[in-house]
Amino acid sequence: MINIVYMATPEISVKSLEELNNNKEINVSAVVTQPDRQKGRGNKLTPPPVKVFALENNIPCFQTEKISKDEELKNKLKELNPDFFVTFAFGQILSQEVLDIPKIATVNLHASLLPKYRGANPIQRCLYNGDKKTGITTMLTVLALDAGDICETCEINITDNMNDIELKEIISEKSPALLCSTLKGLYNKTLTPKKQEEEFVTFAAKFSKADGLIDWNRTAIEIHNQIRSMVDFPCAYTFFNNKMFKIIESKVINEHVDCECSKILSVSKDGIKVAAKNGCVLITKVKPESKGAMNAFDFANGAKIKPDMKFGEEICIKEV
Repeated sequence: MINIVYMATPEISVKSLEELNNNKEINVSAVVTQPDRQKGRGNKLTPPPVKVFALENNIPCFQTEKISKDEELKNKLKELNPDFFVTFAFGQILSQEVLDIPKIATVNLHASLLPKYRGANPIQRCLYNGDKKTGITTMLTVLALDAGDICETCEINITDNMNDIELKEIISEKSPALLCSTLKGLYNKTLTPKKQEEEFVTFAAKFSKADGLIDWNRTAIEIHNQIRSMVDFPCAYTFFNNKMFKIIESKVINEHVDCECSKILSVSKDGIKVAAKNGCVLITKVKPESKGAMNAFDFANGAKIKPDMKFGEEICIKEV
Protein backbone atom coordinates (compact mmCIF):
# COMPACT_ATOMS: atom_id res chain seq x y z
CA MET A 1 0.00 0.00 0.00
CA ILE A 2 1.19 3.52 -0.85
CA ASN A 3 1.74 5.50 2.33
CA ILE A 4 1.33 9.28 2.02
CA VAL A 5 1.14 12.47 4.06
CA TYR A 6 -1.20 15.05 2.53
CA MET A 7 -0.26 18.73 2.88
CA ALA A 8 -2.92 21.23 1.86
CA THR A 9 -5.14 24.00 3.18
CA PRO A 10 -8.08 25.43 1.14
CA GLU A 11 -11.36 24.04 -0.14
CA ILE A 12 -9.99 23.33 -3.62
CA SER A 13 -7.84 20.53 -2.20
CA VAL A 14 -10.51 18.71 -0.16
CA LYS A 15 -11.89 16.49 -2.96
CA SER A 16 -8.41 15.17 -3.69
CA LEU A 17 -7.92 14.31 -0.04
CA GLU A 18 -11.29 12.54 -0.04
CA GLU A 19 -10.38 10.49 -3.13
CA LEU A 20 -6.95 9.54 -1.77
CA ASN A 21 -8.47 8.56 1.57
CA ASN A 22 -11.06 6.34 -0.15
CA ASN A 23 -8.55 4.65 -2.46
CA LYS A 24 -7.83 1.09 -1.31
CA GLU A 25 -4.26 1.25 -2.65
CA ILE A 26 -3.38 4.42 -0.72
CA ASN A 27 -3.05 5.10 3.00
CA VAL A 28 -3.29 8.72 4.14
CA SER A 29 -1.32 8.46 7.37
CA ALA A 30 -1.61 12.16 8.26
CA VAL A 31 -2.66 15.61 7.07
CA VAL A 32 -0.55 18.74 7.53
CA THR A 33 -2.18 22.13 7.15
CA GLN A 34 -2.03 25.77 8.19
CA PRO A 35 -3.21 26.97 11.62
CA ASP A 36 -6.79 28.10 12.18
CA ARG A 37 -7.31 31.71 11.02
CA GLN A 38 -9.70 34.48 11.96
CA LYS A 39 -12.28 35.03 9.22
CA GLY A 40 -15.39 37.07 8.52
CA ARG A 41 -16.65 40.24 10.12
CA GLY A 42 -16.68 38.61 13.54
CA ASN A 43 -13.06 37.43 13.18
CA LYS A 44 -14.16 33.96 14.21
CA LEU A 45 -11.31 31.45 14.44
CA THR A 46 -11.92 29.08 11.54
CA PRO A 47 -10.16 25.78 10.74
CA PRO A 48 -8.84 25.09 7.22
CA PRO A 49 -11.22 22.95 5.12
CA VAL A 50 -8.76 20.02 4.96
CA LYS A 51 -8.55 19.97 8.76
CA VAL A 52 -12.32 19.71 8.96
CA PHE A 53 -12.28 16.71 6.59
CA ALA A 54 -9.37 15.07 8.41
CA LEU A 55 -11.05 15.30 11.81
CA GLU A 56 -14.37 14.04 10.43
CA ASN A 57 -12.57 11.01 8.95
CA ASN A 58 -10.24 10.24 11.88
CA ILE A 59 -7.06 11.19 10.01
CA PRO A 60 -4.30 12.58 12.25
CA CYS A 61 -3.98 16.31 11.52
CA PHE A 62 -1.01 18.54 12.29
CA GLN A 63 -1.02 22.32 12.00
CA THR A 64 2.05 24.50 11.71
CA GLU A 65 2.98 28.07 10.88
CA LYS A 66 6.22 27.02 9.22
CA ILE A 67 6.96 23.37 8.65
CA SER A 68 10.64 23.97 7.86
CA LYS A 69 11.17 25.34 11.41
CA ASP A 70 8.91 22.89 13.24
CA GLU A 71 11.32 20.28 14.62
CA GLU A 72 8.66 18.37 16.55
CA LEU A 73 6.49 17.97 13.45
CA LYS A 74 9.43 16.95 11.28
CA ASN A 75 10.28 14.19 13.74
CA LYS A 76 6.67 12.96 13.72
CA LEU A 77 6.65 12.87 9.91
CA LYS A 78 9.85 10.86 9.88
CA GLU A 79 8.24 8.33 12.22
CA LEU A 80 5.37 7.90 9.75
CA ASN A 81 7.91 6.74 7.15
CA PRO A 82 5.81 7.90 4.14
CA ASP A 83 6.46 6.94 0.54
CA PHE A 84 5.24 10.37 -0.60
CA PHE A 85 4.35 13.80 0.62
CA VAL A 86 1.50 15.16 -1.51
CA THR A 87 1.04 18.93 -1.61
CA PHE A 88 -1.86 20.86 -3.11
CA ALA A 89 -2.23 24.57 -2.29
CA PHE A 90 -0.45 24.03 1.03
CA GLY A 91 0.78 27.61 1.23
CA GLN A 92 4.24 26.94 2.65
CA ILE A 93 7.69 26.41 1.14
CA LEU A 94 9.28 23.06 1.99
CA SER A 95 12.96 22.95 2.94
CA GLN A 96 15.31 20.32 1.55
CA GLU A 97 15.26 18.61 4.95
CA VAL A 98 11.48 18.20 4.65
CA LEU A 99 11.70 17.08 1.01
CA ASP A 100 14.15 14.37 2.05
CA ILE A 101 11.70 12.74 4.49
CA PRO A 102 9.52 10.68 2.09
CA LYS A 103 11.10 7.53 0.70
CA ILE A 104 10.19 8.24 -2.94
CA ALA A 105 9.28 11.90 -3.53
CA THR A 106 7.15 14.90 -2.77
CA VAL A 107 4.45 15.29 -5.42
CA ASN A 108 2.80 18.67 -5.92
CA LEU A 109 -0.37 19.41 -7.86
CA HIS A 110 -0.11 22.78 -9.60
CA ALA A 111 -3.10 24.51 -11.21
CA SER A 112 -1.59 25.24 -14.61
CA LEU A 113 0.07 23.50 -17.52
CA LEU A 114 3.66 23.90 -16.43
CA PRO A 115 6.01 25.51 -17.24
CA LYS A 116 3.39 28.22 -17.85
CA TYR A 117 2.22 30.15 -14.79
CA ARG A 118 4.60 29.03 -12.11
CA GLY A 119 3.84 30.73 -8.81
CA ALA A 120 0.98 31.54 -6.50
CA ASN A 121 -1.83 32.67 -8.81
CA PRO A 122 -2.12 30.50 -11.93
CA ILE A 123 -5.92 30.14 -11.90
CA GLN A 124 -6.71 33.84 -11.97
CA ARG A 125 -3.84 34.85 -14.24
CA CYS A 126 -4.86 32.59 -17.12
CA LEU A 127 -8.34 34.14 -17.07
CA TYR A 128 -6.96 37.66 -16.77
CA ASN A 129 -4.80 37.05 -19.83
CA GLY A 130 -7.71 35.64 -21.83
CA ASP A 131 -6.26 32.14 -22.30
CA LYS A 132 -8.46 29.58 -24.01
CA LYS A 133 -6.83 26.63 -22.27
CA THR A 134 -5.27 25.81 -18.93
CA GLY A 135 -4.95 22.66 -16.86
CA ILE A 136 -3.37 20.92 -13.91
CA THR A 137 0.07 19.38 -13.54
CA THR A 138 1.55 16.90 -11.10
CA MET A 139 5.25 17.48 -10.55
CA LEU A 140 8.16 16.43 -8.35
CA THR A 141 8.86 19.16 -5.83
CA VAL A 142 12.30 20.76 -5.75
CA LEU A 143 13.58 23.85 -3.95
CA ALA A 144 13.12 26.13 -6.98
CA LEU A 145 9.59 27.53 -7.47
CA ASP A 146 7.41 25.02 -9.37
CA ALA A 147 10.47 23.92 -11.34
CA GLY A 148 10.42 20.16 -10.74
CA ASP A 149 10.00 17.46 -13.35
CA ILE A 150 6.50 17.04 -14.75
CA CYS A 151 4.70 13.77 -14.01
CA GLU A 152 1.30 14.12 -15.67
CA THR A 153 -1.01 16.84 -16.98
CA CYS A 154 -4.71 17.33 -17.66
CA GLU A 155 -5.96 20.07 -20.01
CA ILE A 156 -9.00 22.25 -19.27
CA ASN A 157 -10.78 24.38 -21.85
CA ILE A 158 -11.73 27.90 -20.78
CA THR A 159 -15.02 29.33 -22.00
CA ASP A 160 -15.45 33.05 -22.69
CA ASN A 161 -17.42 33.82 -19.52
CA MET A 162 -15.87 31.33 -17.08
CA ASN A 163 -14.80 33.01 -13.86
CA ASP A 164 -12.15 32.12 -11.29
CA ILE A 165 -14.58 30.46 -8.88
CA GLU A 166 -15.94 28.22 -11.65
CA LEU A 167 -12.44 27.31 -12.82
CA LYS A 168 -11.40 26.43 -9.26
CA GLU A 169 -14.33 24.04 -9.03
CA ILE A 170 -13.34 22.33 -12.31
CA ILE A 171 -9.76 21.98 -11.07
CA SER A 172 -11.02 20.60 -7.77
CA GLU A 173 -13.06 17.97 -9.66
CA LYS A 174 -10.26 16.90 -12.03
CA SER A 175 -7.36 16.86 -9.55
CA PRO A 176 -8.13 13.64 -7.60
CA ALA A 177 -7.81 11.31 -10.60
CA LEU A 178 -4.54 12.91 -11.70
CA LEU A 179 -3.01 12.64 -8.24
CA CYS A 180 -4.00 9.00 -7.86
CA SER A 181 -2.64 8.15 -11.30
CA THR A 182 0.64 9.92 -10.60
CA LEU A 183 1.21 8.29 -7.23
CA LYS A 184 0.53 4.81 -8.57
CA GLY A 185 2.73 5.40 -11.63
CA LEU A 186 5.67 6.62 -9.55
CA TYR A 187 5.23 3.89 -6.94
CA ASN A 188 5.07 1.12 -9.57
CA LYS A 189 7.83 2.77 -11.65
CA THR A 190 5.63 2.90 -14.76
CA LEU A 191 5.77 6.71 -14.96
CA THR A 192 8.88 8.67 -15.94
CA PRO A 193 8.80 12.39 -15.08
CA LYS A 194 10.06 14.82 -17.74
CA LYS A 195 12.09 18.01 -17.44
CA GLN A 196 10.27 21.30 -17.91
CA GLU A 197 11.07 23.35 -21.01
CA GLU A 198 12.69 26.41 -19.48
CA GLU A 199 12.21 28.61 -22.54
CA PHE A 200 8.43 28.52 -22.00
CA VAL A 201 8.46 29.48 -18.30
CA THR A 202 6.09 32.26 -17.17
CA PHE A 203 5.12 33.36 -13.66
CA ALA A 204 1.78 34.14 -12.03
CA ALA A 205 1.98 36.76 -9.31
CA LYS A 206 -0.81 37.32 -6.80
CA PHE A 207 -3.30 40.13 -7.32
CA SER A 208 -3.46 43.05 -4.91
CA LYS A 209 -6.58 45.07 -4.16
CA ALA A 210 -5.23 47.83 -6.39
CA ASP A 211 -5.28 45.42 -9.36
CA GLY A 212 -9.07 45.40 -9.17
CA LEU A 213 -9.49 49.05 -10.26
CA ILE A 214 -10.95 49.14 -13.78
CA ASP A 215 -9.35 51.37 -16.40
CA TRP A 216 -12.19 52.01 -18.83
CA ASN A 217 -9.69 53.01 -21.53
CA ARG A 218 -8.68 49.38 -21.91
CA THR A 219 -10.41 47.14 -24.44
CA ALA A 220 -13.78 45.61 -23.63
CA ILE A 221 -12.34 42.09 -23.65
CA GLU A 222 -9.49 43.11 -21.30
CA ILE A 223 -11.95 44.63 -18.84
CA HIS A 224 -14.23 41.58 -19.03
CA ASN A 225 -11.25 39.27 -18.41
CA GLN A 226 -10.24 41.41 -15.44
CA ILE A 227 -13.73 41.14 -13.97
CA ARG A 228 -14.11 37.37 -14.38
CA SER A 229 -10.61 36.62 -13.11
CA MET A 230 -11.15 38.44 -9.78
CA VAL A 231 -14.57 37.35 -8.52
CA ASP A 232 -13.02 35.56 -5.55
CA PHE A 233 -10.39 38.22 -4.80
CA PRO A 234 -9.87 41.16 -5.00
CA CYS A 235 -12.94 41.75 -7.21
CA ALA A 236 -12.88 44.32 -10.00
CA TYR A 237 -14.32 47.69 -9.05
CA THR A 238 -15.10 51.18 -10.29
CA PHE A 239 -16.68 54.35 -8.90
CA PHE A 240 -19.94 56.24 -9.33
CA ASN A 241 -20.66 59.46 -7.44
CA ASN A 242 -17.37 58.87 -5.61
CA LYS A 243 -18.69 55.58 -4.23
CA MET A 244 -16.95 52.35 -5.02
CA PHE A 245 -18.87 49.29 -6.22
CA LYS A 246 -17.60 45.88 -7.24
CA ILE A 247 -18.43 44.22 -10.55
CA ILE A 248 -18.74 40.45 -10.33
CA GLU A 249 -20.27 39.53 -13.69
CA SER A 250 -20.06 40.97 -17.19
CA LYS A 251 -20.24 40.23 -20.90
CA VAL A 252 -18.50 41.66 -23.95
CA ILE A 253 -20.60 43.37 -26.62
CA ASN A 254 -18.70 43.63 -29.88
CA GLU A 255 -20.09 46.79 -31.35
CA HIS A 256 -18.41 49.99 -32.45
CA VAL A 257 -19.14 53.04 -30.32
CA ASP A 258 -17.92 56.54 -31.08
CA CYS A 259 -17.83 58.09 -27.61
CA GLU A 260 -15.63 58.51 -24.57
CA CYS A 261 -14.67 55.36 -22.70
CA SER A 262 -16.49 54.85 -19.36
CA LYS A 263 -19.65 56.47 -20.73
CA ILE A 264 -22.87 54.64 -19.85
CA LEU A 265 -24.69 53.82 -23.07
CA SER A 266 -27.81 52.16 -21.74
CA VAL A 267 -29.48 50.77 -18.64
CA SER A 268 -31.88 47.86 -19.07
CA LYS A 269 -32.91 44.57 -17.47
CA ASP A 270 -29.96 43.04 -19.35
CA GLY A 271 -27.55 45.26 -17.42
CA ILE A 272 -25.53 48.45 -17.66
CA LYS A 273 -23.77 48.89 -21.00
CA VAL A 274 -20.53 50.88 -20.76
CA ALA A 275 -18.26 52.12 -23.54
CA ALA A 276 -14.70 50.82 -23.61
CA LYS A 277 -11.99 50.65 -26.22
CA ASN A 278 -13.00 48.49 -29.20
CA GLY A 279 -16.42 47.59 -27.84
CA CYS A 280 -18.69 47.69 -24.81
CA VAL A 281 -18.88 45.94 -21.45
CA LEU A 282 -22.30 44.83 -20.25
CA ILE A 283 -22.28 44.80 -16.45
CA THR A 284 -24.80 42.21 -15.24
CA LYS A 285 -24.08 41.72 -11.54
CA VAL A 286 -22.54 44.04 -8.95
CA LYS A 287 -21.82 44.30 -5.24
CA PRO A 288 -22.16 47.83 -3.81
CA GLU A 289 -20.34 48.89 -0.67
CA SER A 290 -21.77 47.27 2.48
CA LYS A 291 -24.37 45.35 0.47
CA GLY A 292 -24.78 41.91 -1.01
CA ALA A 293 -24.56 40.96 -4.68
CA MET A 294 -27.41 42.15 -6.89
CA ASN A 295 -28.25 42.39 -10.56
CA ALA A 296 -26.95 45.53 -12.25
CA PHE A 297 -30.39 46.82 -13.29
CA ASP A 298 -31.61 47.00 -9.70
CA PHE A 299 -28.37 48.65 -8.67
CA ALA A 300 -28.67 51.24 -11.45
CA ASN A 301 -32.21 52.10 -10.43
CA GLY A 302 -31.24 52.56 -6.79
CA ALA A 303 -28.12 54.59 -7.59
CA LYS A 304 -29.98 56.63 -10.25
CA ILE A 305 -27.52 55.64 -12.98
CA LYS A 306 -28.62 56.93 -16.38
CA PRO A 307 -27.30 56.84 -19.96
CA ASP A 308 -24.65 59.48 -20.79
CA MET A 309 -23.27 59.41 -17.25
CA LYS A 310 -19.80 57.97 -16.65
CA PHE A 311 -17.97 55.65 -14.31
CA GLY A 312 -14.54 56.50 -12.97
CA GLU A 313 -12.31 56.87 -9.96
CA GLU A 314 -12.67 60.61 -9.37
CA ILE A 315 -15.94 61.34 -11.12
CA CYS A 316 -18.77 62.91 -9.14
CA ILE A 317 -21.98 63.13 -11.13
CA LYS A 318 -25.09 64.86 -9.92
CA GLU A 319 -28.49 64.66 -11.50
CA VAL A 320 -29.59 67.81 -13.23
